[in-house]
Amino acid sequence: MKNKLIAFSQRIINWIKTNKIKSSIVFLLLVVYYFSLPRTLFQEPYATVIESKEGELLSAKIALDGQWRFPAQGSVPDKFKKCIVYFEDEYFYKHPGFNPVAMVNAFQQNRQAGKVVRGGSTLTQQVIRLSRNGKGRTYFEKIIELILATRLELGYSKNEILELYAAHAPFGGNVVGLEMASWRYFGVQSHQLSWAESATLAVLPNAPSLIYPGKNQIKLLSKRNRLLLKLNQEGIIDKQTYELSIAEPLPQKPYDLPQIAPHLLQRVAKNQEGSRVKTTIEIGLQNRVNQIAKYYYNQYKQNEVHNLAILVIDVSNRKVMSYVGNSPTDGNHQKDVDIIDAPRSTGSILKPLLYAGMLDDGELLPNTLVADIPTQIAGYTPQNFNLTFDGAVPAHRALSRSLNIPSVLMLQDFGVNKFYEELQRFKLRDISKPPDHYGLSLILGGAESNLWDLCRTYAGLSSTLKYFNANQGQYRTNEFAELNYDDAFQVDFGDETRQKNILGAGSIWLTYNAMEQVNRPEGDEAWKFYDSSLKIAWKTGTSFGNRDAWAIGTNAKYVVGVWVGNATGEGRPILTGVTSAAPILFDVFNLLPRQRWFDTPFKDLEEVEVCSLSGHLAKEGCPTIKELVPKKGKNTSVCPYHKTVHLDKTLEFQVNSSCENMQNIVTKNWFILPPVMAWYYKSQHIEYLPLPPFRNDCMGTQTATMDFIYPKTNSKIYLTKNFNSEVQPVILKVAHSQRESKLFWYVDKVFKGSTKTFHEMPISATTGFHYITVVDEFGNEIRRKIEIVKE
Repeated sequence: MKNKLIAFSQRIINWIKTNKIKSSIVFLLLVVYYFSLPRTLFQEPYATVIESKEGELLSAKIALDGQWRFPAQGSVPDKFKKCIVYFEDEYFYKHPGFNPVAMVNAFQQNRQAGKVVRGGSTLTQQVIRLSRNGKGRTYFEKIIELILATRLELGYSKNEILELYAAHAPFGGNVVGLEMASWRYFGVQSHQLSWAESATLAVLPNAPSLIYPGKNQIKLLSKRNRLLLKLNQEGIIDKQTYELSIAEPLPQKPYDLPQIAPHLLQRVAKNQEGSRVKTTIEIGLQNRVNQIAKYYYNQYKQNEVHNLAILVIDVSNRKVMSYVGNSPTDGNHQKDVDIIDAPRSTGSILKPLLYAGMLDDGELLPNTLVADIPTQIAGYTPQNFNLTFDGAVPAHRALSRSLNIPSVLMLQDFGVNKFYEELQRFKLRDISKPPDHYGLSLILGGAESNLWDLCRTYAGLSSTLKYFNANQGQYRTNEFAELNYDDAFQVDFGDETRQKNILGAGSIWLTYNAMEQVNRPEGDEAWKFYDSSLKIAWKTGTSFGNRDAWAIGTNAKYVVGVWVGNATGEGRPILTGVTSAAPILFDVFNLLPRQRWFDTPFKDLEEVEVCSLSGHLAKEGCPTIKELVPKKGKNTSVCPYHKTVHLDKTLEFQVNSSCENMQNIVTKNWFILPPVMAWYYKSQHIEYLPLPPFRNDCMGTQTATMDFIYPKTNSKIYLTKNFNSEVQPVILKVAHSQRESKLFWYVDKVFKGSTKTFHEMPISATTGFHYITVVDEFGNEIRRKIEIVKE
């Protein structure tokens, strides 16, 4: 055998040497034949298709040429394979791309009819014809198809040729390809088709006009049943299957494609137009979140709130588990807008990042008292949502209650530029203007961000804490990686390192503990009393004018983000984060498996003694408690509010050596807040004791202090009228450290009266600028400039 091959090869070489021109022509023809088949057989655009992680169709967008043409799926269901082969090309697995017998029979029939009535084309030839955009059915074209079909057979397997046919065959109207036809006519994926449904689709490319609903039903039924009979006669299906199949009805009306994640489809189409993308969406969860979105939309639209968005993230891998970009509203209310990526005013949603940043930088401890008093800073006057003041509040309570004034004062201490740089490290894209543009309003919604970036940020924080605890105090260099919706993509979290990425695990854990204490929505107020209560760290936000309602929550496994509002930016009085977004947040979390709370990151915390009243590091004489704080927390300031005072034996008066024997003087450490802070603080804390006054027989400097409660510095006061159109007086208020002291009031150096105990003074003044002066009985004086104007 080997000698025969050698001899044959030698004859070919000799022939080439003696027939150089002929051999060159043969070689050239072979080269032309080899390159005759285009590298890409089909140039048509495809529909954009997204599937769930389980392979279920979520949504699809029509191809750019207006055809419903799905990208090839990679395999053809066995039922359809058998149906199409037995109907179109019984010898498909045996011929080299063309069937000479079928071609001869077709030639004879066409000649007898005087026109082309039968093609005799194989499935391979039909693939070539489809790729050539259905050129005329001439004999010359048949020759070209034949040549290209043989070339296709040499370069592709039989299964690959069937895949090309199934993906590009016409199925009536603008439906192209088996996968789209399965959804359009039967509402299922192609691998779920029955024998009758597969047979129906197998006969359609031969006569796609038969599929029009309500027409040609008899012809279509006859074709389908003849194919089913053939399959039964060939032993492909048994008698019972055949009888059940011919009893199945034909499709009567086209089905709509699933629209389970239409806004994620928009997002995919921006970068992957014409692709089939298997996403990270869990279809069961997505369907249930869609139901929640529909329920709340139907509730909120009655109050003219028309849009909402929900995002669910797996913390461990940053995969998007559910993506609801908008409510099921209508075109008049921007139903096609993807809110998840839209910049919206942040409200209070950034407050945990400021709190964590200050903890991490050693500028704050969890229980440090922060002022909560009427405040004006460079003309900016923040207000708490409920328009009340606590005087002073622990920092973690200020966060859990989302108090605005303490947050602004904390930002002032931390620095706007410094906080802005921290937000840039979190890659919040929409916070893109210079820090001076935002000022202190940055913490109260003066900036914009989007649900995608915010959920990514909180997922990064949760993952930082979880990884630190699970890996002996290690961090990862790319912990704040981008979120991912492509199931084939694996996120690279970078290398392990001892260096924190943005925030340390200790400050994140303390922040989450504060966020876990946020009051729950209506109906879940008693959550703290139940061990089974859902435990999450969460935060709400409401923008100015009630235009945006936010709620973002996290545990060790999941992050859920919710936005509610109007895409047009129209505000509604009832729209708040707690009442509108939070109920959705908790309903979504209740769909997810319960998770244990974060472990304590002891490697990034230290136990210190802090003052139990002020929350500062304790100094001698302070009542103390032990508290876990970030390592830099050891460098914060010691308690400034405990002072040593000398009292008589009754503890009712301050004394000194001028009025009391030294052996009778009692020395105590007294908790003393500044006057305005104390004035509001004592209304919330009945245990707060003001500093006792000096006994009348004592000499020496009095330590009394006072400050204005109202008006604020350089404030503009508007005169109001009652129902009788009478101009009402302006009520001035002062806080004094010794409540019983007598105060004397002056307006523009004119005496207006005195007060004792309750330091409030009504004054009637003309419009314009005035100077208010208050002097106490010890000679202490305070002054304030105001402007009075008419409404």
